[in-house]
Order: sequence, then structure tokens, then C-alpha cells
Amino acid sequence: MMADRIPGLDPAFDPARLPGPRLEAMYVAGEEVFECLRVLEKADLNLVGEVLRGQGTFYELEHYPPQDVFDSDMHSQYYYHAHRGLAGEHGHFHTFLRAPGMPEGVRPVPYSGDERWPAGDDALSHLIAISMDAYGRPIGLFTVNRWVAADAWYPARDVIRMLDRFAIDHAYPSWPVNRWLTAMIRFFRPQIEWLLWRRDEAVARWRERHPGLDVFEDRELEVTSELAVTVEEQFARVREALGR
Repeated sequence: MMADRIPGLDPAFDPARLPGPRLEAMYVAGEEVFECLRVLEKADLNLVGEVLRGQGTFYELEHYPPQDVFDSDMHSQYYYHAHRGLAGEHGHFHTFLRAPGMPEGVRPVPYSGDERWPAGDDALSHLIAISMDAYGRPIGLFTVNRWVAADAWYPARDVIRMLDRFAIDHAYPSWPVNRWLTAMIRFFRPQIEWLLWRRDEAVARWRERHPGLDVFEDRELEVTSELAVTVEEQFARVREALGR
């Protein structure tokens, strides 16, 4: 099952209600997002093409790059792949933070099922997935059930604390792509928080409706929350809230 795809930006997101410093941070992140797109488009390149460059035939479900992208200093990770067959979507990025980069005190939720979750320094949390169209432009954000990303499951309040710690600060496989992904999580921070809270609500509802099943491993529940977005609309709303 997939969550209902919500058209447009989250109606609960009102930039005017955000503190000034947070709006400023989003504005700076938005400038970075557009700068990364600009330098790629100037050379007739795009974000998806950068990640797939030199990887040969593109196969569904395979990770690109094959060993993922990992920043050992920031403990951040991502990969790109495709499998959903969603109209308008070419594929999507999955982003993660690993345990050594997490805030103090966060712990996965209690789990008594049969699946073995990654633990210790190998534990990781899925943050957000970013849908991309065939032109290499972002079109949506979504969250997934635990089995999809093979992570450990942290409650939304703790994943939200992790968001600002995600950063890929090197040039493999593409400096603009890495900077863009880092900025996107800051640029869409309010929507990502909203989606993470909806994720937990979807899992809780599913558990209530399917007693006795391991909700985290139920293949019938895949996408737990989803939202259509555009970088242009987001930037316009932030800029208007700042009076620019």
C-alpha cells in the first residue's frame, strides 16, 4: 500500500509562522538548491544523470552508485534507485543518517519481531526520500516503512533531531548533487517534519487494523506519507514571508 499522494505543498506549512532565523536558513538553503541546479543545467546536465553517469544500464531496484554514497565524517548516506512505477517519477533518492552521527539519547523503538535490525555503529535511520522526474528535477517527498530501507526504526521526534546533521561534504559522485541533497533537507525541513509525524501515525493506524502482524515488515505497507513539491513554489513562499 502507498499513502495517498497529496497534491501541492502541505497546507499546514505557513512560512509566516516560522521564526525569522529558521526562515533565513531555509532561504539560504533554497539559494543553494537553485545554484546547484543552475550549474548543472548550464552544462546541459541534471541531478539524476550525474548519479547514473558511468554506471551502465539502469536497472530497477539497484542502488546507484552501487555501494551508495557515504560521508564518513558526517555519517550521512544516500543512494538513488527506481521501482515504484509512479506516473511522472523516474526514481528517487533515499537519505540516511548513521548511528555515530546521531544526537545523544536517541534509540530505536522497542521491537520484538523476528527481523534483525542494524544495531550499534551499524544502525541507521532513513530520513526522507526525494522523488525525481525524467528531467532530473524533484517532484515529491515521501517516507517509507522500515522493511523498505532496511534501517532501524526511530520515532519521528528523534528523526527530526537528525535532519540538520545530514550532509555529504565531498565530491563523489557529484559535488553539485551532494550539495543539492544537503540543502534540500534544510530547504524543505517543515514539510519533512510533517511527513515524519504522518509516517508514525500511518504505522500506528496500520498496527491497530492488523493485530498480530509485524507492522514494520508488512509488505502491504510501503509508503507511509507522501507530498508533491516544487522548489519554485517553496522558494516563493519563503521569500514572500521574508518580505523579499
